[in-house]
Amino acid sequence: MTAIDEIKARLNIVDLVSETVKLRRAGKNYTGFCPFHPNTRTPAFVVFPDSGTWRCFGQCNEGGDIFQFVMKKEGWDFAETLRYLAERAGVQLEPLTPQKQERDEANERLRGLLEEAVIFYRHHLLQSPAGAPAREYLAKRGLTAQTIETFGLGYAPAAWEAALQHFTQRGYTPEELLQAGLVTERQEGQGVYDRFRNRIMFPIRDASGHMAGFGARILDPNDIPKFLNSPQTALFDKGRLLYGLDQARKAIRAADQVVIVEGYLDVIVLHQAGFTNTVSPMGTALTDDQMRLLKRYTRRIVLALDADAAGEKATLRGLEVARQALDQTDEIVFDARGLMRHEARLQADLRVTTIPEGMDPDEVVLRDPEEWKRILDEAKPVVVHVMETLARGQDLDDPRVKREIAERVMPLIQEVGSPVERQDYTQRLARLLRVDERALVGSGRPAPAPRRGRRRSSEPLMPPQAEGRGEAPATARRREHEMEAHCLRLLLRKPDNLYLLDRALQQIGQPRLDLPDFVSADHRQVAALIRGALEQENEEPEAYLQHAAPEEIAGLVEALRAPLPLGEPTGELLLDDLVKTFMGLRLLRVEEGLRQLYLMQQEAQESEGSTLNPFAEQLLQLIKAKQCLSAALASPLQID
Repeated sequence: MTAIDEIKARLNIVDLVSETVKLRRAGKNYTGFCPFHPNTRTPAFVVFPDSGTWRCFGQCNEGGDIFQFVMKKEGWDFAETLRYLAERAGVQLEPLTPQKQERDEANERLRGLLEEAVIFYRHHLLQSPAGAPAREYLAKRGLTAQTIETFGLGYAPAAWEAALQHFTQRGYTPEELLQAGLVTERQEGQGVYDRFRNRIMFPIRDASGHMAGFGARILDPNDIPKFLNSPQTALFDKGRLLYGLDQARKAIRAADQVVIVEGYLDVIVLHQAGFTNTVSPMGTALTDDQMRLLKRYTRRIVLALDADAAGEKATLRGLEVARQALDQTDEIVFDARGLMRHEARLQADLRVTTIPEGMDPDEVVLRDPEEWKRILDEAKPVVVHVMETLARGQDLDDPRVKREIAERVMPLIQEVGSPVERQDYTQRLARLLRVDERALVGSGRPAPAPRRGRRRSSEPLMPPQAEGRGEAPATARRREHEMEAHCLRLLLRKPDNLYLLDRALQQIGQPRLDLPDFVSADHRQVAALIRGALEQENEEPEAYLQHAAPEEIAGLVEALRAPLPLGEPTGELLLDDLVKTFMGLRLLRVEEGLRQLYLMQQEAQESEGSTLNPFAEQLLQLIKAKQCLSAALASPLQID
């Protein structure tokens, strides 16, 4: 992940823009008055949290990501903006040294290795006789063939060197396999062997869909541990991953809610049943990085814990959110006060629910999807859940029991940021215990630190959740991002084609390529570099591009110049690819603009009680642009 990607992952565009613009929620997006031109009548400025972008559909007719917003607001260049946002996000910027470039290239090779490993394990699951028990197990758990394909599940053969031999024959070294977490060093230091053997394999991806590692579940009940993750590597950091987030992001934003469950199969089966806003942490207590990821999409969080994890005994030692997923036996618990602190920092609505005793979420949803929906609807605030769980089955007429419950609950109430909520929870507790509210004030003392108990062998571990395969359908934003990158790849190969692209656009009444055509800040910088290469006169554009990239985008330029996997287009094929891809990108943006203008038109008419269309002129322009682009894409390329 580049520094720019890291900054975007850590900073919420809605929070940043809200410091300047008063935003109002409109569906899954936010609207307001554009801060860059005078307008107090019709809000034409839209923020898209799902893609981390913004756009003005009024006089400015501009847009971009958080970098473009800060650059335009402050009048800074890209380097100044990068430094400011990096400091704000807590991201350390590293100069593009030869060592860093070498490390980035090595990490890309490891990602390629992990993608090949997905194919390797999937082959052994679906096409080998040895994978039959794994196929039977997954079918027994209710997974369909389509779901297995979507999540890229696989099977690791019951052999010590199957993966080792396969990938060394494909040109990878044992050291690279070790760095990717696919093999383990022998204790005596004599070589390596397969880390995963006779296990169901769950690919684990980051929020952007890039492979990071694997989780693996046993088939033989005598094997240990029950779940095994990739070790900590340059790509795999379980505390900064949420299983299923790549596939759940859109649904989380649409529902404005995320549901956190414990197991791989919980997530997979719930997605299969249509509850696609479900994710799981990576075998640890919820971390700040994981909560920061969720904050980008929603502040409404439901912890759907099983009956044991959220039951009376577990609550007395702290609400359990996750268990170790590596080959350690310690159980990690997450106390309710920790949840309250997360809730306060996020200004979140964090709720807890439990499922029927003896069942897992996947079993509930397979039995009755409506039952699972009811369970989520009945989720309660953390404080209410804890006080009711502690009181369940207790003799509330016993003064000592009342005191013990109060001493447990009051510290949680004191963690609540809102004084109104604190007062309400205190009143609820007073009614529950049938005591005077004033007796509770000052009764709480810090609860004992949660114990680390040993995991019972019968308890399920909390594995890192697998992500969908690379072949799974990408989100619209990912598709647009790749189209931007592909246009730049082609222009870097032949910069002079920019003139022909501009001419093709002008022939259909479209403006020439401009920097705002690129939403991604780093893509915009590369486009500016290409334009600059054509405008300077000291050397050929191709030669200029070899050395003129600023440090912050030099690595990206190098990656875009890398050989294309399907071969290098030349001549007319390269130009045709460039023109069609760019027009397709423009068309996607036009269609998104039309959708947003229709929504804003409806909202304006409802709020003002008028049938006038304040966006009539912009709508006509976009409709005309859509017709021109659609016709051009359907016709052979002709440039006069």
